[in-house]
Amino acid sequence: MPRWALLTIVIVLIVAGMANMGVVLSFGLGPLGIAIGLAAAVLPVPVLVACFMWLDRFEPEPKHYLVLTFLWGAFVATSVAYWTNTGASNLLPDALVGVLVAPFIEEIMKAAFPLAVLWFRREKISGFTDAIVYCGLSAVGFAMVENILYLGGHGFASSYEQYGPASGVASVFALFLARIFMSGFAHPLFTAMTGIGIGFAARASQTWVRVLAPLPGLILAMMLHGAWNLMALLSADRGPYVFLYGYVAVMVPIFLGMAGLALWLRAHEGRLAVRMLPVYAAAGWMSPPEVAAMATLSGRHAARTWARRVAGEPGRRAMKEFQAAATRLAIVRDNLDRGLDTYTAADEHQMLQRIVNARNVYAARDPQMPQAFWDGNAYHITFPDGQTRVVGPPAEPVVPLPIQLSPVGVHY
Repeated sequence: MPRWALLTIVIVLIVAGMANMGVVLSFGLGPLGIAIGLAAAVLPVPVLVACFMWLDRFEPEPKHYLVLTFLWGAFVATSVAYWTNTGASNLLPDALVGVLVAPFIEEIMKAAFPLAVLWFRREKISGFTDAIVYCGLSAVGFAMVENILYLGGHGFASSYEQYGPASGVASVFALFLARIFMSGFAHPLFTAMTGIGIGFAARASQTWVRVLAPLPGLILAMMLHGAWNLMALLSADRGPYVFLYGYVAVMVPIFLGMAGLALWLRAHEGRLAVRMLPVYAAAGWMSPPEVAAMATLSGRHAARTWARRVAGEPGRRAMKEFQAAATRLAIVRDNLDRGLDTYTAADEHQMLQRIVNARNVYAARDPQMPQAFWDGNAYHITFPDGQTRVVGPPAEPVVPLPIQLSPVGVHY
């Protein structure tokens, strides 16, 4: 599918979803209910979005794809889920709708756009972290609009009509504590399970694995979602201790485990550059300190600070471009080594050209460094006595000071 066709279809569906949810909210909540529900529901969104953007810092995804993912969850997924759940409630008891129907349709719809990215733009999802970010942002958008419905409708509007504004505000506060303060992580946690499956699919070379890998994650997301709704239903009949026990004993450990896994995957993404790029340093495309500086965000920041010192703001931007191209190069090399068809040798050479262009801005600009070249195996350093000597690389290159590459050293 052409890129413009996919984006056009998604944008049309988002606009239709916006119109639909606008009508639903207007008739169901009224202007005051919408305003109060929106004000309360939006509060956690910047925090949750910032968490996922922080998780994605090593190899950031295109911002327009991330925005579309959020809007998909907020309007398309909520629209389909709203009408499906409403129709099912006319045929089934509310308990069955909450435990079986809602988790099924909501998790499918939240994951629909990330799955479309996987199937039609697979190069946008390079691994687990990307998949979790896409699924998490879709879930954050979904939770935001769902919270508007609950906080503005079940919380404020219903209590306001019966008991007045003070009761409406109190209901909003109580629901805010339950739905946002205590369980604001719920929807992102559920859909992140699908993200793990999508991450497996993105890194698989077999077609059948790519097709089936998201399914276990999607099923697990539905099961967790259904269990969460079941705990809420049981607590309504048997007291809040049922929910509190399930919350503390089950959901919080799962959340902490998922957060730990996400942090490990994020660190793994940084280490990928250190594992994949030495072959290019050995071929003379970059020097060992540049590879070492890619391992951590602090190392990357130190490299950008150094580049700004020696080459000004253009140097900082060039170092940032180098880091982006080198990270993508590591992903390309990893995919090629795995036998995936996501990237080709042309993508590899494109990244290498970006690296060469970026290095030309700041390399060998540090006045504190002697004249030196890196040939892929050793440094050729001109000492104060005027003699050029060959010096091997240290065992632990820790300072990101890019030098010139030997004119005869760049080959691959």
